[in-house]
Amino acid sequence: MAINSASEQLIKSFEACKLTCYADAIGVPTIGWGTTKGLKKSDIGKKTITQSEADRLFSRDVAQFEKAVLGLVKVPLTPNQFGALVSFTYNCGSANLAASTLLKKVNAKDFAGAANEFARWNKAGGQVLAGLTRRRAAEATLFATP
Repeated sequence: MAINSASEQLIKSFEACKLTCYADAIGVPTIGWGTTKGLKKSDIGKKTITQSEADRLFSRDVAQFEKAVLGLVKVPLTPNQFGALVSFTYNCGSANLAASTLLKKVNAKDFAGAANEFARWNKAGGQVLAGLTRRRAAEATLFATP
């Protein structure tokens, strides 16, 4: 299963593509559409990529998180549920999904309860971030959309 276009647009709308490496809200080196893999603090402000490379990294990262969601979820999902979970995992990581009440509720087919769990994940570095609050609300909306 691959994410649908609504899911891809959701991820991209919150990641925004930056072709020069920058520090995210908690200082993690990031480039392109939110890629962090393989970057070092010394890359911040120095390493650059092309739009084509950013798009290739995005596709690689999405495929990694699609695989993680498929491995963790044990029940059938709609395309929007799957995409919302991939967006969440793209941002929070597969280990956080694996340990979450969100996943437990999904696997128990408590989809309404699962949709409510997204909002709990709006902090970075212990601080509530408005952007994460908006992203989790968008993911919950997508998850609940048939």
